[in-house]
Formats: sequence, C-alpha cells, structure tokens
Amino acid sequence: MADVIPLYPLYALLFADSGLSAAEISALFAIWSAVGVVAEVPSGALADRFSRRACLVAAGVLQACGYGAWVLLPSFAGFALGFVLWGLGGVLVSGAQEALLYDGLVAAGAEEQYARVNGWVSAAELIAQVPAALAAAVLYAVGGFPLVGWVSVGVCLAAAVMASRLPEPPRGSGTDEDEDELSYLATLRAGLVVAANRPGVRAVVVATAVLAAFDAVEEYFPLIVVGWGVPTAFVPVADLPIVLAGVVGAALAGRAGLLGPVSLAVVLGAAMLLFGAAGLVDHPAGIAALAAFYGAYRCVLVVVDARLQERIESRSRATVTSVAGIGTDIATFGVYAAWAVGAIPLVAALGVLIAVALPRLLRAPVAPDVTRSG
Repeated sequence: MADVIPLYPLYALLFADSGLSAAEISALFAIWSAVGVVAEVPSGALADRFSRRACLVAAGVLQACGYGAWVLLPSFAGFALGFVLWGLGGVLVSGAQEALLYDGLVAAGAEEQYARVNGWVSAAELIAQVPAALAAAVLYAVGGFPLVGWVSVGVCLAAAVMASRLPEPPRGSGTDEDEDELSYLATLRAGLVVAANRPGVRAVVVATAVLAAFDAVEEYFPLIVVGWGVPTAFVPVADLPIVLAGVVGAALAGRAGLLGPVSLAVVLGAAMLLFGAAGLVDHPAGIAALAAFYGAYRCVLVVVDARLQERIESRSRATVTSVAGIGTDIATFGVYAAWAVGAIPLVAALGVLIAVALPRLLRAPVAPDVTRSG
C-alpha cells in the first residue's frame, strides 16, 4: 500500500508544470537526499529505543503531509517542504521495517525465513509500480495533478492505518542492561559502536551499503531504452519486463539464501557482466539483458540484507540497518559519478569489483556475543 502512490510517476512533471527550471528540480532532489543523509541514523535509533511500528505509522503520516504541501503550495518552497517531510518519512521506514520483520520472525521461531519473506516484501514494492502507473494515468485524465496528489495523500494515510495494526514483538537487549533504561543517546551510541567496531557486522554493513547503491541504475532504465530507439510513448511498456524480472528475482531470494558467499558472488558478477553487455549492444534487444541483470541483482541484494540481519542483536537492529542506509546514500553518489563518466560499462565494472570482494565481506568472522535472535 505504501508504494502504490499515483504521484510517483508524475511528480517530476508536476514540478515542471509549476514553472520550475531543471536547476530548481535538481535542487529539490538534493534537498531530499540531504534529509536522508542527516536523519537516517538518528531515525534508526528512534526505532530501536521506542517503537518500530510507530515509526512506520509516522512515516505514512509525514509522507501524506508532504504530498499535501505539494498540492496546496505548488511552488519551490512548497515542493522543498514536501521533500523534507517525505525524506523524514523515508528514513523512519529504513531500518525500522527490516527490524520489525526480522524480530517478528524471531518471535515466531522462523528467523531462517527472513530472506524468503523479505524477498516477497521487496517483490511487492516493485510490483506496486504497475497499479501506481495505471492509477496515475486515470486520475490525471480525470482531475489533473490535484486529484493525483490528494489520492496519494489518502493512500499514505491508509498505509499508516495498516501499519498501526502490525504486531510488534518484544525484543531482547542483548546485554544484562534493561533496554527500558537505555536513553535515546545510549541506544544511538550502542548501534553505532556495533556497526563500526564489530568485525562480523562491519563487513556486512559495507557489503549491504555498496551493493544497495546500484539500485540507482533503475532511474536510468527509461533513458537507456529511449537511447536504444524505443519511442517515448512505449517506454513504460518496454520498462515493464525489467521491473517484473526484479520482482521474480526478489521473490527467489529465499532459495538463493541457501547459496554460499562464492556462489552469490558468481551470480552478482554474471549479472553485472550482462548489464555491461547491454550497454555495448545499443539495441532494444538489450532489454532482455537488463531484465536478467536486474532480477539477479535484486535477488542477491535481499540475501545480503538477510546476512546483515543475522548478525545484529535486536536492540541495535534498526540503528545498524540505518548505518548501512546512509552508506548506501553516500555510495550512490559514486554510482552517479561513474554513470556520468562512463555510463553502463563503467558502472558494470564497479559492480564486478563488488562481486569479487563479496565473499571476503560475507565471510568476516562474527563476534562471539552476537546471536541470530539477539
């Protein structure tokens, strides 16, 4: 529900229709990214100290308020305010969602199912792009941007209501100290110490951060297929096989979770080579290679996230996951720079390097005081 937002495929057009220049739109994206970098880790500590479920509820409300600001104040200032609110909502979800899911599975005695279940969650997030696009087309035709915006507000609030019904299991502190007595700052500090200083966690945080940064290439898929001669009107149709491949890949993460580090690296390396080959083909036939790349990449990404969750104790789970998130935000700038310099071949080459390093990162020894269940 949180991803079936009709505004997603249209908000850049809303900005342009409101008279913003390309530079102003880029500035809005920069504001959005900056909020994520600044608030990512503190929001994870909030989820660890208080309630992961409450963070998901607040995220939906903040996102709804952000879209409301866009509809009511269609100007640079209004759009900037909306991005700040949306950015805060986004970081509240990051870390809290994974922590809530993993600890819920621990409470059910099924933590080994995390890769499979989270793979289906990731698949649902991707497939949500399809009804969102269809709703956007219908709503815009009926009531323009205002109707699209207000329906998006309603969807966000509905998602918040649904999040409020999720069960939140009790969590272990992982130490002799009563978790209820920990202050927010102590919770934040404890999570940062785990992420930075515990070898078995630190290495997988790095792997998760740099690997997730390659998700940024999804933003370039429409530009790629247009460059291959696909008419603009058919771009959504041409992009659909790539999205569906990502859905299948994420859904297969449960089975891929049985693979060892070397096998995962081979899958990732092959995916990156396919991505590079697609860039050299320079033909619509390359869409098949893009789809294969994206499906395999999403599969490995979910499995690596599962490896991270296995190594984090419960009371620091959202904070450490948010540390990986801020690492992704920073590494994404490197992907953007590589794209600007060398487009697909250079980005694919970086991906192959990550694949080579992946076994070493995933094999880092786990500190003896960390358990799967926390």
